[in-house]
Amino acid sequence: MINITFPDGSVREYEAGVTGMQIAESISPRLAKDVLAIAVNDQLYDLTRQINQDATIKLFKWEDKEGQHAFWHSSAHLMAEALQALYPQMKFGIGPAIENGFYYDVDPGEGNVIKDSDLAAIEKKMIELARQKNDYIRTEISKADALKMFGDKNEIYKVELINDLEDGQITLYRQGNFTDLCRGPHIPNTEPIKAVKLLSIAGAYWRGDEKRPQLTRIYGITFPKQKMLDDYLVLLEEAKKRDHRKIGKEMDLFMFSDMVGKGLPMWLPKGMSIRLRLQEFLRKIQNSYDYREVLTPPIGNKNLYVTSGHWDHYGKDSFQPITTPEEGEVYLLKPMNCPHHCTIYKNSPRSYKDLPLRIAEFGTVSRYEQSGELHGLTRVRNFTQDDAHIFCRPDQVKQEFLNVMDIISVVFRALDFNNFEAQISLRDKNDHEKYIGSDENWEKAENAIVEACKEKGLPAVVEYGEAAFYGPKLDFMVKDAIGRRWQLGTIQVDYNLPERFDLEYIGSDNQKHRPVMIHRAPFGSLERFVAVLIEHTAGKFPLWLTPEQAVILPVSEKYNDYAQSVLKLLKNYDIRTVIDDRNEKIGKKIRDNELKRIPYMLVVGEREAQEQTISVRKQGGGDQGVMTCKEFADMVNKEVSAILENIK
Repeated sequence: MINITFPDGSVREYEAGVTGMQIAESISPRLAKDVLAIAVNDQLYDLTRQINQDATIKLFKWEDKEGQHAFWHSSAHLMAEALQALYPQMKFGIGPAIENGFYYDVDPGEGNVIKDSDLAAIEKKMIELARQKNDYIRTEISKADALKMFGDKNEIYKVELINDLEDGQITLYRQGNFTDLCRGPHIPNTEPIKAVKLLSIAGAYWRGDEKRPQLTRIYGITFPKQKMLDDYLVLLEEAKKRDHRKIGKEMDLFMFSDMVGKGLPMWLPKGMSIRLRLQEFLRKIQNSYDYREVLTPPIGNKNLYVTSGHWDHYGKDSFQPITTPEEGEVYLLKPMNCPHHCTIYKNSPRSYKDLPLRIAEFGTVSRYEQSGELHGLTRVRNFTQDDAHIFCRPDQVKQEFLNVMDIISVVFRALDFNNFEAQISLRDKNDHEKYIGSDENWEKAENAIVEACKEKGLPAVVEYGEAAFYGPKLDFMVKDAIGRRWQLGTIQVDYNLPERFDLEYIGSDNQKHRPVMIHRAPFGSLERFVAVLIEHTAGKFPLWLTPEQAVILPVSEKYNDYAQSVLKLLKNYDIRTVIDDRNEKIGKKIRDNELKRIPYMLVVGEREAQEQTISVRKQGGGDQGVMTCKEFADMVNKEVSAILENIK
């Protein structure tokens, strides 16, 4: 007999060899019907896999992300089976679950092309195969047998993957007529997959290497009910309307140019005004916490990043090194701000009385993202972080961490990101090789984050293996207006970079001590933050942030001069205003400016010119009545003040 411990701490006895499905059945038939996967001692298992020793378990249903992961991973295999049936010459790369659905990278074979028009037939085949209720069967196999099996089928991509694996760690999964190299886990069988939608086709280089073959990547999503798929497709249409690339172009916020270079955004005047206003907003908050702003160069000597460890861990993601005529002198475009800030700390002797030292910079960094991964402002090659690094004594870490949590909370409230959760990102339990620093320092850093979240009463999920290479972190996952999750603000505790840079301060005991470093970025990056903000608001920014608060609409050219006088007056009241003096009918001007998402439209005609007034319309709110310019300015400034006062 073995003891199985449940999440509530209760313990039940089962015979050795019991499966997750049998455990679910022993609890209730309903649970057995709904359960999709199981975690055994924090390791995801198939429900059909035997448990042979005492274990702590957790059962996952559709509502759990682990359940969805198993469902979508299984769906990727189902799509591969359908593709194999329809395209017998096809070769397979990898097919993982992703945050929303799954994809599979495939090689259709020379001369074969999969087009959007082919997706409906693949979907139909997937549903047909799902109805066969085939089991997902896990098999352990030796490396030699795996190489022979996939080699005989000329599955060149699978053979390459197998060659990278250790013997004794290789498993296969089979359902129906399809067998794949896979670690799992999977749902028990294909029956729960009731609704299928293949979303798009893209190109993807094998293993992300531009020098390797380009494969066809097919994205899809599945659900256990058709209504879930229908609701998701409605959400997808709404997401398309809110796409920051589309809205950014309509509102003239930013642009890209192939002549300038892929993934290199250029901010247009309206977008720049948003960016500068966000920076000024954060500067005011930082000033109240005694941050000191600095500026560091856009490049750095390679030795700087060797010392920090970034060269070993991120060298391949940087742009190619820059050499100079001086022998042995090599520079990099700056991929991170933190090494530069370490050198600023080290520039002067520090006492315990000087700490905490809070250094802030809107620092622009460059990282080489593959062209296929670039996406509007959310994935670029050049971006600006609202970066700051706090150097403090060990006894100050928790309070400084709490202060940063407060700053992030203010930022989110100001921009109506009220629905967010925290994620504590820790080291991989089983692989410490990819991290720098001692276990002792890691434990201290991880404990500081956990304690801070408890003190704030902030619910947080723990994700192992998601930490930065130099320290654990707390990431803030924001839900936007249509329910999508975005990772924005981040805080990281770091005992390691101060060691690598030999940073010191003189303590009250007159001895040398090592400071602790806290990395923080409430926005994350201005580019990504603005992209998320555009999609969250559908371009209807808060009144304090929007680039244009009002547009003046003369009803005809006769009133253009009066419109100019209104513009001058409102600018004196610090109201951001423009004029639409096109020779168009007023109805068209109103419709066009509704699309520009300007909060207020000010109509001026004969009566307004005679009475020195304006007729006010609000975006989405209709007529607001006739006012003087001062009355309107007072109303807008009062509204802005109320918003900003409410978030202090």
